[in-house]
Amino acid sequence: MKPATDELLYGTRGEERLVAVEHLPDSNGDRMALFFREGGDVSRREEPFAPFIVAEGRLLDGCPLPHEPRALEGNGPLNVLARVPNWKAAEKLRDWLSTRSGAKPSAPDAPYLFLNDPVQQHLISSGLTLFLGLRFEDLRRMQVDIECLTAPGFDFCNAARAEDRIVAIALSDSTGWQTVLSGAELDEPDLLRRFVEAVRARDPDVIEGHNLFNFDLPYIAERAALHGVELALGRDGSVPDRRSGRVTFGERTLAYDRFDIFGRHVIDTYFLVQAYDISHRSLSGFGLKDVAVHFGVAAPSRTYVDGGSITREFERDPERVMRYCQDDALETRGVSDLLSRPWFFQAQLLPFSYQNVAVRGTGTRIDALLIREYLRQGHALPTPGAARTFSGGYTDMFVEGLVHNVHHCDVRSLYPSLMLSRHIAPACDDLDVFLKLLQRLRDFRVEAKDRMTHSRDAREKADSEALQSTLKVLINSFYGYLGFSQARFADFDAAERVAAEGRELLRAMIAWLKERGAQVVEIDTDGIYFVPPPGCAVQAGKPNRALEEFRKAFAGGLPDGIEVEFDGEYRSMFSYKMKNYALLGWDGEMVVKGAALKSRGLEPFQREFLEELLRLKLEGRDHEATALRKRFADAISGRRWEIARLAKTERLQDAPSTYRAKVGGGNRARNAAYELALKAARTYRAGDQVAYYVAGTRKNVAVHEAAKLTSDWDPANRDENVPYYLAKLDALCEKFGVPVSHAAGAQGELGL
Repeated sequence: MKPATDELLYGTRGEERLVAVEHLPDSNGDRMALFFREGGDVSRREEPFAPFIVAEGRLLDGCPLPHEPRALEGNGPLNVLARVPNWKAAEKLRDWLSTRSGAKPSAPDAPYLFLNDPVQQHLISSGLTLFLGLRFEDLRRMQVDIECLTAPGFDFCNAARAEDRIVAIALSDSTGWQTVLSGAELDEPDLLRRFVEAVRARDPDVIEGHNLFNFDLPYIAERAALHGVELALGRDGSVPDRRSGRVTFGERTLAYDRFDIFGRHVIDTYFLVQAYDISHRSLSGFGLKDVAVHFGVAAPSRTYVDGGSITREFERDPERVMRYCQDDALETRGVSDLLSRPWFFQAQLLPFSYQNVAVRGTGTRIDALLIREYLRQGHALPTPGAARTFSGGYTDMFVEGLVHNVHHCDVRSLYPSLMLSRHIAPACDDLDVFLKLLQRLRDFRVEAKDRMTHSRDAREKADSEALQSTLKVLINSFYGYLGFSQARFADFDAAERVAAEGRELLRAMIAWLKERGAQVVEIDTDGIYFVPPPGCAVQAGKPNRALEEFRKAFAGGLPDGIEVEFDGEYRSMFSYKMKNYALLGWDGEMVVKGAALKSRGLEPFQREFLEELLRLKLEGRDHEATALRKRFADAISGRRWEIARLAKTERLQDAPSTYRAKVGGGNRARNAAYELALKAARTYRAGDQVAYYVAGTRKNVAVHEAAKLTSDWDPANRDENVPYYLAKLDALCEKFGVPVSHAAGAQGELGL
């Protein structure tokens, strides 16, 4: 690995085996607690912490609050670093600066900078970063999963409902240790106490779970409060801090209950999966079972219990529920083993806690690296450039439908390559840190990829793969950083120039391909799907000499500093619309990308139909699509499926009463899940999930009027709306050219 003496990447301190940093407020002067892992033991040390604010010097003139100003060199407007003795003093100074300037701390153009995270401030000031000198395997990571009973008449458990309770807590950790605490042997208060004891005894650096923030931890915390059990999970015996949070992955923004546990990090593998899917777009679902199968970490003998059957199964066979819960914890560990490793390496670089590294946006991460280096050199900071819109990357689709023998080439780090080769950087970067950092990260990635290719050690290979992949994400974010309005060194002129030169280069590449007889199928920002010229075909996935010569000529014609990578050959591609396509590899694996082809707003039967249909198209078996449609239509008409195949499940984000007020005020449309919650005899709360299906006999219905709770479905007196579901199936068929026997008419909510 790159030596930790590289101060631009790792900070200046270089202290090893640091696994956590925590803020210790004190009116006489704040301190920081530092935790170090040595094998199975963890030691603690404290050191002083003096918070800081960077501001325009004139703004601090006449400030009545005590602070120690230090002038910063350079032309940046934020040219004074003011230190104060404790965090309360920092917050008072922040508020005074806000009042004097009229700018909130979050305003991009505020004439001061206040980093509202004491740990980040200390890591920047001290030059520390986490995990130096440690392998990923050295971290003690504990996985947690719970199972709960649900009161009769409800679809899902809710911690605020007294009749519900936790009946299993499964624990495992990265040493191979595992246990399950059984509600068949312990009452709920004792179950929770034993959980706390296990965490304290195993002393993990990281607590992991799948949907940990929005289910397991809130449920545990609320049940502990109900029973008066002190949830003393911190390394100092403290209870977790809980507050509302938001995290963004690409176009997805998720609200969650953030938990901070003193001396430990909390990692939700559900978030890691979201981040992975933004880059790969290959997951059919984000639930643990789907993800475990996708990554191959689901044990063949693992126990499965339908979520809606936990209560019934616990009454019948509690041991089976315990096995199911334990298998969930072990699958979480398997998923984390694969997806946590890149974030571990980012934590070695970035001045954030490990927990925050996993929820901070890429722009914020790059910002932190730049700010750290500027303050290390005692240099003034700029204010962000004025935000404006500009033309972005080049995307286009040239062929619609089925295409055979499709290849993919990727311009290796297109925008970073353009920035480096053409020296495009923020105009306000006086120290030229932006390009130095980008070049250093790129060189580091090349070294990691070389180790990954040539190492014979499985662990080193895994580390190198994780390192190069996380560096790729960071490197490719530098262009987006230029056009990020909250970025300290944002430069929209520079971002526009990068995008324009990228479009010009890609158009030249397309012209080169077409001139030589290649067929371009689709282009997406920095990658091209194309069919090579005649004579360059791949047979059973094996390239020939003509193809190698073609690739060599293509790569050789690119400008200096621009490299192309041929990273995929596919038997066929179904091009539906821009950024929505399916690929069939020579090994038979199918990859589906784009919301139009795998919308999670579809009912389960629609997703299943679409997946089977895409495979038929890719394998050239379109003639079987009519039979596929008939099979699904017959199952619906014959009422052969369990209702779960037709049902939708939604989580109530608001309390039903809040929803009713919004509808009454004309602020939102009616929704089936909320309408059912309002009509139910039992009380639903925000956070409850509602599963429902559409009943009746007419195809055209208002869903919020025709919906019924899945729990009210009677298999002996089935009333699911066959015409409605047939219409949804036929609408899907018509979208993809599958003949139907009759006009479907109005199709309801397709979600496509």
